[in-house]
Amino acid sequence: MKLTLFYLEDCPYCHYARRAVRELAQEDEAFAQIGIEWVEESRRPEIAAQYDYYYVPTLFKGHEKLYEAHPSEGYEDVKARIRAAFDRALSR
Repeated sequence: MKLTLFYLEDCPYCHYARRAVRELAQEDEAFAQIGIEWVEESRRPEIAAQYDYYYVPTLFKGHEKLYEAHPSEGYEDVKARIRAAFDRALSR
């Protein structure tokens, strides 16, 4: 399975997402098997323009949005929401 995650290099929430993905992969073998294409939106605007989102990080399965960050999320919020997105992606 492959997911697409849009991010910006200097975004603190995106750093949370990278850390959360790494930790979740260590915690659950099923999560470790998920392939993620990391797309830095300012470097790949032609790809980002094909998706419907406002905030980064945002995680998609195909064009289905599984997670979009919200301002003021803390690390634990980001990790919990990415875990839920992974669970959702694996259940289909």
